[in-house]
Amino acid sequence: MKKITLLVLFLGCMINSYSQQPSSTKAERLSLDNGWKFHLGDIPFPVIKGHNNSYNNAKAARASGAASPTFDDKEWRTLNLPHDWAVEMPFDSTENLSQGYRKRGFGWYRRYFKVDTSDRGKNIELQFDGIATHCTVWVNGTVIHRNWCGYTSFYVDITPLIKYGDEINNIAIRVNAEAQEGWWYEGAGIYRHTWLVKRSPVHIITDGLYANPIKKADGTWEIPTEITLANSGKEDSEIEVEVGLLDKKGNLICKNQTTTQVEVFGQAIAKLNLPVSNPMLWSTDEPTLYKVYAKVKQNGVVIDETITSCGFRTMRFDKDTGFYLNDKPMKIKGVCNHQDHAGVGVAVPSSIWEFRLRKLKEMGVNAYRCAHNPPAREFLEACDSIGIMVMDENRLFNSSPEYISQLQWLIRRDRNHPSVIMWSVFNEEPMQGTEVGYEMVRKMTAEVKKLDNTRPVTAAMNGGLFAPINVSQAVDVVGFNYQEWAYDDFRKANRDMCLTSSEDVSGTMVRGEYVTDADKRLLDSYDTQHPSWGTTHRKSWKDINERPWLAGCFIWTGFDYRGEPTPYTWPTASSNFGIMDLCGFPKMAFYLHQAQWIQDRPIIHLVPHWNWPVDSIGKEIKVMVLSNADKVKLLLNGKTIGEQIADKYEMNTWLVPYAPGKLEAIGYKQGKEVSRTKVETTGNPSQLNLIADRSALNGDGRDAMPITVEVLDTKGRHVPTANIPIEFEISGPGRIIGLGNGNPNSHEPEKGTKRSLFNGLAQVIIQSDENSSGEIILTGKSSNVKPFTIKIKVNKSEQIPSVATVFPDLVLDKWLASPVFLSKPDATIEIADNDMNSWEAIRPGQPTEMKDNGYIMYRTNFIPYSNQQGKEGNIVIKKLTGKAQIWLDSELIATKNEDESKDLDIPFKPKSQKQTLNIIIEASKGDKVGLGGMVTVSD
Repeated sequence: MKKITLLVLFLGCMINSYSQQPSSTKAERLSLDNGWKFHLGDIPFPVIKGHNNSYNNAKAARASGAASPTFDDKEWRTLNLPHDWAVEMPFDSTENLSQGYRKRGFGWYRRYFKVDTSDRGKNIELQFDGIATHCTVWVNGTVIHRNWCGYTSFYVDITPLIKYGDEINNIAIRVNAEAQEGWWYEGAGIYRHTWLVKRSPVHIITDGLYANPIKKADGTWEIPTEITLANSGKEDSEIEVEVGLLDKKGNLICKNQTTTQVEVFGQAIAKLNLPVSNPMLWSTDEPTLYKVYAKVKQNGVVIDETITSCGFRTMRFDKDTGFYLNDKPMKIKGVCNHQDHAGVGVAVPSSIWEFRLRKLKEMGVNAYRCAHNPPAREFLEACDSIGIMVMDENRLFNSSPEYISQLQWLIRRDRNHPSVIMWSVFNEEPMQGTEVGYEMVRKMTAEVKKLDNTRPVTAAMNGGLFAPINVSQAVDVVGFNYQEWAYDDFRKANRDMCLTSSEDVSGTMVRGEYVTDADKRLLDSYDTQHPSWGTTHRKSWKDINERPWLAGCFIWTGFDYRGEPTPYTWPTASSNFGIMDLCGFPKMAFYLHQAQWIQDRPIIHLVPHWNWPVDSIGKEIKVMVLSNADKVKLLLNGKTIGEQIADKYEMNTWLVPYAPGKLEAIGYKQGKEVSRTKVETTGNPSQLNLIADRSALNGDGRDAMPITVEVLDTKGRHVPTANIPIEFEISGPGRIIGLGNGNPNSHEPEKGTKRSLFNGLAQVIIQSDENSSGEIILTGKSSNVKPFTIKIKVNKSEQIPSVATVFPDLVLDKWLASPVFLSKPDATIEIADNDMNSWEAIRPGQPTEMKDNGYIMYRTNFIPYSNQQGKEGNIVIKKLTGKAQIWLDSELIATKNEDESKDLDIPFKPKSQKQTLNIIIEASKGDKVGLGGMVTVSD
């Protein structure tokens, strides 16, 4: 493709160098992934009895149990996110097969952090990209959010709740993973990233920049931008908003600006247009990306900034001729996928998403259906950059306010991605053929169009298509799930509708197996088997490709996934639908679709392997040649078995009497050899081999890499039938985060250092350490074969800005202050259980001004942490002002004789039950006395 010079033909647009780009954003988006405390299982809340406890239980910042900031979590496991605890659990035949026979249950997470006093006044937001499944979130003892979808991100403004300086902030999250939203493996826990975002009081809200290029009728382009602003400050603000377009080299192409007013605790939308001439287009072959920035200025000073990628492309569906990208006809060659991967469950590192998408691209895939839920943000970014189109799918079919808000979030977050070509509002809903279903989709479609009218809405229907009122009448593109029998009849009855297959095939096979054995739960890989609702890969593609009015296909599925085992159940724990297995190792269907879908280079592949037992000699073996050639020839040990005209749908098959040696296939086009491949009978396993997916990792603590494990014979040939156990050793700045081998019947742990090969292959996933560089050394070992060591370079890289990890002592921050006593009070004085008024709740850092001469008492209760009990400890009181006596229960443990502020460090022996700390201060009228700083209990 020729390079296109970017011409700027309108006022305000100009080519600038990188040095003239907008300054870096004033907002801070800080990772909260590291340093979480985790407890597997639920922790019941204390039973609330008594008036005082009942009263406090109803108040803000008074959460009890594991939601309390002072809860003892010292013995909990410390881990980094993303985290899926279900993948760590053993397989259990009594658990739900749909969830992969893994126990899910409940879990708790807790995180501590500090916020500098310089951030006072900023808008502070917590962001959770995904928690499986339902959760409740507390900040500093106040419940702030309840989330009802495991695939929906949520953002919470916590500005009013933040403590600054040395004071500790606490996040507590109860995760309910017993709740199910799907019939597949959904994982459990905080499985996507978490963030703390600090912004100016006047700021661009999260997902608040909309910039999706549009081609106008006259052939020119424009980017109509919308910038949604909020104001958490103390006064209305007049601000300037600037937007600009940057090319892939960072040059400023054009910009525009306006002014607007943002009221306190209000929102405003600034709308600006960016005309663009002759941009380079985004396509699946050349996915050119631009960036649009938005800056917010006050009195000429930038106070907030955000940036988003975008791509210039057109796409449309035609009722007669299918799908067009950039006005060129294109058959959609798509796959459906769930989001789990071998070894890591649903806690998938971004680089593993990229690996999976690269494998799909290698197969010839140009589209991806996110089944059946919103994907990770990083996944869509990878689709944008790699060039794979996306059907972005809503999870829960519900038109109530809660679920409409989830749909709105999906559109807002994803509408700038050029890879997204369709919004899917549901999958296979029982009400799809009813008036109720129609009305629900009509409403949901309208909500989508309010936020994005540039993409069609679809729904994946597996029935109800011919009902008098049905969902197909409320969408832009009708999606068929396994309704190939209805293609022609529906087309005949609805010639004005755009149609696509939204899910098809469901063919089953096990990688490397070529004999079906029900007792062993194994399926052959000749594309002959499918459940009653599905069909073969070959027939499905023929049905779709020969109907020009069908936009394309989305095969179920690109990869195997945990759960939904078919056709077998226990001990089979994962699906067999994948074109690739859980690790991303290709099955026969991978090469079949290469032959069907790739035309710009020769493709040829042979199945099966040629390592058969001695008693198979002379027996006929089914051989398939998968090729995009015109003619194929098959040879065994140099002798021609036969030649066939290539069948672009069915491929070519022979029955070959087995003889050890070399089986070859040759592809011809126009009489000339264009491709050749072979399979050979190998020797016994002799040496291990480890193959890295890339040459190096970034030392940011997030970058991960799959490493293929295989075994070779003495001639260095891959042994496809090896199933030997492997043990791994790792050293250097990295760690093993998961293992797999693609065997749907394997119950080996996916965490640890051991894994068996399955039909010649296994996978180990390594991840770099945070802020690291150097060399990871990984060694594989097994009995009776030569070990192998691979070295992976770890490059020093820019670290992701993050919130520092804090593991605090027990903080005593909930105190009662007495009224002024004229005479010294008894430290053991009782407070009536229903007295809510004479003693005042205070926090340290708030000295009290004496209203009279006399005494004031401060009281708090605490239970020392378990690791403190029975040991020597200290009560640390910062900035205590006034003459004071410090009493612990009924014992005087310290005396302060000075009026001035002073820090105290008081030794004591913590007990295992609740203890009462009293501080009695003597002072004169007008004096400011009391707790000027934090009070903690330390080891």
